[in-house]
Amino acid sequence: MNADIFIGIDMGSTGLKAVAFEGGSGATLASSGTALPYERLPGGGCELRGQAIDGALVQALRRVSRQLGRRVGGVRAVGCTGHGAGFYALDAHQRLLDGRAAGSTDQRAAARARALAARHGTALFEDVGCGPWSGQPSLIAAELYGADATQRARIRHLLFAKDYLGFLLTGSIATDASDASTAGLLSLATGTWSTFAFEVAGLSDLVPRALPPIVPSGTVIGSLLPSIAADCGLPAGLPVAMCSIDLLASLTAVGAEQRGQAVSVMGTWCVNAVIAPAREPKPAVGAVVRFGEPDQRLYLENSPSSMANVAWLARTLQFDSAAAVVECAMASPLGAGGLRFFPFVNGGSAPPGASAGFIGLQAHHDRTHMARAVVEAVVAQHARHIRRLGAFGLGAPGRVAALGGGARDARLVQLLASFLGHPVERCGDDETGARGAALYAARSQGQGGELPAPCDVVPPSAHDARAHSDFFEGFGELVDQLAPAFAHHAKGTA
Repeated sequence: MNADIFIGIDMGSTGLKAVAFEGGSGATLASSGTALPYERLPGGGCELRGQAIDGALVQALRRVSRQLGRRVGGVRAVGCTGHGAGFYALDAHQRLLDGRAAGSTDQRAAARARALAARHGTALFEDVGCGPWSGQPSLIAAELYGADATQRARIRHLLFAKDYLGFLLTGSIATDASDASTAGLLSLATGTWSTFAFEVAGLSDLVPRALPPIVPSGTVIGSLLPSIAADCGLPAGLPVAMCSIDLLASLTAVGAEQRGQAVSVMGTWCVNAVIAPAREPKPAVGAVVRFGEPDQRLYLENSPSSMANVAWLARTLQFDSAAAVVECAMASPLGAGGLRFFPFVNGGSAPPGASAGFIGLQAHHDRTHMARAVVEAVVAQHARHIRRLGAFGLGAPGRVAALGGGARDARLVQLLASFLGHPVERCGDDETGARGAALYAARSQGQGGELPAPCDVVPPSAHDARAHSDFFEGFGELVDQLAPAFAHHAKGTA
């Protein structure tokens, strides 16, 4: 007898993938991924057309269905996860407002976020667990539509990426606590929408009419629409489950909570997280997130860009791919001949107003040195965030897992291990988000089993431990010392 099958769909900051997993074994039975054509706009905009999302979703599910063949009848449920924040708003016709969404790396509200932080940052952290930042749905909405009440009234439903996928599949509108909280819009004390967060953004009128109901992850929100089922070759009436934000889905997939691990997600964003009991007073980390367990919190130390810096260099210097940048970087020794890079192509809040750039650039440096400097900075920034979590006693000492696209390359994980000074578990399976979504789908059907992700352990470099330690400490000092310059430059470009 064939085991049950569960499909997880993950919409990230660069692409959408659907993966079918076998219940019990966790084996990948079918997989399809499609790049999403985000558009970079003047002023820091990052937008995605609704038609691109719709097409990528249907295409991925069709391909998974075809790969499953006769086993497609064994699919029992679907779950959707995705990147947090950004702006996914529906209009009165239940279509994406103006036919587009904004990604979480959208920076058009950066100046607004800095001004709001100066006035209300402390109070917001106490209420929702984070200060204001440019990718929040509330600040993007305020920047694009907030000055005009008529335009603002066009926002009928405010969703997140995974919720929009769920809506396309079922016609149902709902979200979960992890997305609302990661976006800084959920009261940590009550687990309900924060009226304060919307008031300070000038959007208090959205609270009673545009915010979706919050339901637990692992809850069935509806059945696959007949038209979608027929178009994609999936069973009619297939249950679709509410899932968590992609970060929490990935942590769930690798069992990080049970292991007490800190996790670095080496993706578009520089995401670093630990699940631990709720604390008061709150540790002064980047963000504190409430999710399904009221006595647990997801503690985050993040920067808006990780592998996005590598992708930027690939475009700018015309490498064939981000992987080609990493390959080129490995031809240069540690330190890139004295060249350093600040990995903030999508901005940063620590230091405030941080932006990207090279320092120490000289005539003898070439693209190999530049590639090495970018890669080292990306990994060092992850290590800085992990160290900061550890300074608050968050995460079991010496236990870190690396996920995301960057973790596919063991050399990057070894560089992280060398900066941290201890081995790092590598879950190079870049489907952990989809795997977590499928796990929530299984739970929605009363199946509490696991879908284990393949992992291995990467030790630090056997050589030059002192050199890696010195580089890491020096990099952190350099970033901190340039904080006044970042702030000055951000003020001048506001």
